[in-house]
Amino acid sequence: MHEFRTHTCGELRKQDIGKRVRVSGWIHNKRDHGGVLFIDLRDHWGLTQVVVYPTATFQYEVGHLPKETVIRFDGEVAFRSEENINPKMPTGEIEVNADAYEVLGTCESLPFTVFQEEELAEDLRLKYRFVDLRRPKMHDNIALRSKIISSIRRRMTEMGFNEFQTPILTSSSPEGARDYLVPSRLYPGRFYALPQAPQQFKQLLMVAGFDRYFQIAPCFRDEDARADRSPGEFYQLDLEMAFATQDDVFEVVEKILHGVFTEFSDKKIDAPPFVRIPYGEAMLKYGTDKPDLRVPIQMCDVTQVFAQSEFRAFKSAVAQGAVVRAIPVEGIAERPRSFFDKMVDHAQSIGSEGLAYLAWSSDGRRRDRRCGVLRMRAAAGGSAYRG
Repeated sequence: MHEFRTHTCGELRKQDIGKRVRVSGWIHNKRDHGGVLFIDLRDHWGLTQVVVYPTATFQYEVGHLPKETVIRFDGEVAFRSEENINPKMPTGEIEVNADAYEVLGTCESLPFTVFQEEELAEDLRLKYRFVDLRRPKMHDNIALRSKIISSIRRRMTEMGFNEFQTPILTSSSPEGARDYLVPSRLYPGRFYALPQAPQQFKQLLMVAGFDRYFQIAPCFRDEDARADRSPGEFYQLDLEMAFATQDDVFEVVEKILHGVFTEFSDKKIDAPPFVRIPYGEAMLKYGTDKPDLRVPIQMCDVTQVFAQSEFRAFKSAVAQGAVVRAIPVEGIAERPRSFFDKMVDHAQSIGSEGLAYLAWSSDGRRRDRRCGVLRMRAAAGGSAYRG
């Protein structure tokens, strides 16, 4: 028998009942039910329930081991009783009746628990990152990242791309942030730069005739943290194509994104080709070059409406060449006054003098909303605006 295990903790099934096995892992959780000790043993692959009966001479010792102790159990695979079957676990139909054990690694008091995950301060999680990564959610995230990268590599290779690794220590190539510098031992007073992106190298590969290149590339940028990346370092799918048009590049990226989301997510994603919106149209309709098309709201040009209205503030601005656009939001008229006041405050906090808004009611009731220094009224079906 193998020194540490014959099966992983996510491998055993009901067809293994009756087999003598050896499993190793961390004590994830333990429960004492009427003198019978139940232990959830965890490794990278999953959980297996180990049962230690009172007849086992080592039950007391095992029962007093702290959680996260690394341990090995020998025993026979048995079928769980009907009331103990857990359909949510791949191994939920079986358990291992332990008749021998060995502690492989003792565990001292931990700064936080792995079982029963809780909200923790980020600095504590980072200080004890090895414990944080044991928690199921984080462990699954890291494993998912590996699977996604493997999927991307497979798809890129199938489309004829070669994977190359480009140098990390290089000369500076200006990008969108500051460089990280590494002092040179052989040339005192001089520095290497860590690449913000492998831009120069991948273009050299195209000049050299390799035609299609890709890399899961590390990018080093001395910039503030963002919502979607950590400060200093992030990885990206980097690719280059020779003798290619813009549509050729779009086609490759669309296949990759559709394939990855279809394989690893339950979110609905359109099949290629994706909707393509010109930059100018996106800015006019959505006010951003990366609109969320799940939100069915578009800006509307209402310049002519105000050009013919009695609302002098906008009418005079239109006469001088200004453009007036509005965002229609269904049900906004029922919001409390405080909602609109907060919207005005937000607009002013980012440099605007105020925020104009109209509240329309389908029941014909008049709405009176303050717009910074403006006051506008509108009744359902009405066409007059009074300042």
